[in-house]
Amino acid sequence: MQAADLPLVRTVSRPAVHPDGTWAVVSVTRPDLDADATVGQLWRVPLTGEGEPRRLTRGFRDTEPRFSPDGGLVAFLRAEPQAAPQLWVLPVAGGEAVQVTDRALGVSGFHWSPDGTRLAFLSREPEQGRYGTVEGIAPTAEGPRRITGWSWTRNGLGYHRDRPQHAFVVDVPDVAAEPVVQPAPTPEGPAEPRPAVAEPRRVTTDDVDHTDLAFTPDGTALGVIAEREQGQGQAFSGVVRVLPLTGSSGGVSDVDLGTLSPQAVAFGAGGELYVVAQDLGPEGKDFVARNAALYVLSAWADPAPRRLTDPETQGVGGSPVVLPDGGVLLTLETRGTQQVLRVADDGTTTELTSGDVVVSEIGAAGGVVAVAYADPGTYGDVALVTDGGLRRVTDFSAPLRATGAVAPKELTVTGRDGYPVHGWVAVPEGTGTHPTLLMIHGGPYAAYTTALFDETQVLVDAGYAVVYCNPRGSAGYGQEHGRAIRQAMGTVDLHDVLDFLDGAIAADGRLDAGRVGVLGGSYGGYLTAWTIAHDHRFAAAVVERGFLDPETFFGTSDIGSFFGLEYVGETPEQVAAQSPQAVVGQVTTPTLVLHSELDLRCPLSQAERYYSALKRHGVETELVVFPGENHELSRAGRPRHRRQRFEVILDWLQRYLPVG
Repeated sequence: MQAADLPLVRTVSRPAVHPDGTWAVVSVTRPDLDADATVGQLWRVPLTGEGEPRRLTRGFRDTEPRFSPDGGLVAFLRAEPQAAPQLWVLPVAGGEAVQVTDRALGVSGFHWSPDGTRLAFLSREPEQGRYGTVEGIAPTAEGPRRITGWSWTRNGLGYHRDRPQHAFVVDVPDVAAEPVVQPAPTPEGPAEPRPAVAEPRRVTTDDVDHTDLAFTPDGTALGVIAEREQGQGQAFSGVVRVLPLTGSSGGVSDVDLGTLSPQAVAFGAGGELYVVAQDLGPEGKDFVARNAALYVLSAWADPAPRRLTDPETQGVGGSPVVLPDGGVLLTLETRGTQQVLRVADDGTTTELTSGDVVVSEIGAAGGVVAVAYADPGTYGDVALVTDGGLRRVTDFSAPLRATGAVAPKELTVTGRDGYPVHGWVAVPEGTGTHPTLLMIHGGPYAAYTTALFDETQVLVDAGYAVVYCNPRGSAGYGQEHGRAIRQAMGTVDLHDVLDFLDGAIAADGRLDAGRVGVLGGSYGGYLTAWTIAHDHRFAAAVVERGFLDPETFFGTSDIGSFFGLEYVGETPEQVAAQSPQAVVGQVTTPTLVLHSELDLRCPLSQAERYYSALKRHGVETELVVFPGENHELSRAGRPRHRRQRFEVILDWLQRYLPVG
C-alpha cells in the first residue's frame, strides 16, 4: 500500500440487522482524494449467503444506519459537502429518503422509540449570538467568553460550553405523505415558507454535554448521560439521567452510581438498566488504565449497581447490545485483538469469537449477530458470529489487499527484567536486509492490534521493516500492565520498546541493526522524544503530535487539567524527571517534528517548544504543521493532508535512513 492508495481504506459501521435476521445495512466510508473529504453510502448486505452486497443510497456521506422496530424504515445520518449531518429515514420497500432534522450544528447520534413513532437524537444547541445564530456576526465579532470551569474546549470541536449537546425527540415523518411544497411569491410579496421538517422537542435542560441515549422499554422515558462539572484534577465524568417523556409521570431522576462514570447505557426488556462505566475512585481522579466494566441495575431507581465483569482483567467497551433472552453483548479488548463478549445477568462471560480479529461494532436481531471487524487481511468488513467464530459476508478490502499487503508476524520478547513484551514485525518481501523502524502507539492506554494497518503497510511498501509492540502502559493486558507507568513514564515502557526492538532484530536476520529509526504519535511522540534523548542508535526520528512538555500541558490541553497530574505527578521534580522537554539537550538524532495547527489534545505549543529547543542545541530538525487539522489527522484528517503526511514522513526517513 502506498499513500495514494488511501481511497482503498474502507471503514464499515455497526451493522443494522433487519428484524427478520436475513440482511443488514451498513455504512461504508472512505477517504476521497478528489473531494478531499470522507465519503460513503449505505449498503444492503445479505446474511443468508445468497446475493451480493449492493449500494442502497447515493448521498455524499451517509452513516450510522438503524432499523425501525418493525423493519419498515432505516434511519441514518446524511452529510452534504461542507454541511453538518442531519437525520433522514429511508423506506425499506423502496422510495426516496426523507429528511427529519435541519439542525444548525447537525446531529451526532440517535435511537428509535420502542413503538417506532419517534426518534431521539443528540445535537448541539448554540448560544444566542454565536455560531451563525445572528446573521452577519462573524466568529471574530462575537462577544467574549467567560470561563469559570476547568474544561472549555474539546479536540476536534473547539469551544463547547457555549454549544452544549442536548437530547431531542422528534416524530417520525410519514414517508408516504405528500412532500412539502413551498408557496410561490404573490404580487403582495414572498409567502411565508413552510417548514420542511418537524420541530423537535428538547428534553434535556442543564447546559452541559449529553452523550448516549436509551429509551425505556415502554417508551415513556429516555436515559441519557449528562456531563458532570469537573473538580480540580478530576477526569471527565458523567451521570445517568432518566428524563420523562409525554405520557409519563414523575420528574427527572439521576441514577445513583457512586464513584462510577458511565460511558454507555441500555435498557433491557424487563426494565433493567445496563451501564458500561469506569470507576474513578472517591475523588474522581483515578483514571489511569482503569478499564470500564459492565454493571446492571434491576431498575433505574435501584441504588445498588451490580458489577458483571472484572475490570482488573477485562477491558469491555461499546454500547451494550441487549439480547432477547437476557444479558448483553460487548467488545472485549485482549492482547491486540477485540472479541465479542456475551455477559449474562449472573456475571457469566463467554467469548463468542477468537483469533486475530478486531471487532469494532456489534448488531443483533432476528436471532443473528453481525459485526463490523478487521483482521490482518481487512481494514473493515461485515461478518456473522457463528458457533465456529466469524463468517465473513463482505469483502470491501479486496482492492486494498491487491496492492500487496504484508502480513505482520506476531512476536513475544522477554525483556531485561523478565517481562514478556508482545508485538509484531512486518518485513518487506524479497531478500536482503532492511532498515528497521521502531513504531510506538499513542494512548498510553491504547494498543496496536492484529488488524490491517495503513501506517505499517505504507512504511513496509517503502522498504522498511516495521517493529511495533504493546509495552507496559498499553491496554488489553490487564490493569496492572497499564498502570505500571503511572507517574513513571519513560521507565519500563522505554525498556520494553527497546528490548522488543533488540529481540526482533535478533530473531530475524532481515532486520538491519545498524540502520534503525523510531517514530510515534501522541504518547508515541512522547516516548519517541524520550527514547532519542536516552539512546543514540537511531538515524532518524519522527515525533508526531507529542505530549512533550508536561509543565505547559496543564492549562493548554483539553485534558490538561487532569491528564498530566495522574500520569507524571504534580511536583516539579516529578514532572522534570519524565519530561522530554527537560532532556531535549541530550538529543542528537535528526528529528522531524510533525503537528496539527488545531490540535487541542496536544497543543501546537508542545511541538513549537520542542522544535525550538532542538534547533537551539544544533540538532538537524524540521517542524511541519498541518493547517486546519486536529489531533486526529492520521485517522480522520482531510484525505489530501493524510496523503501528504505520509509523503513528508517518507521524505524525512529517506533523507536520513535511506532504503537500498
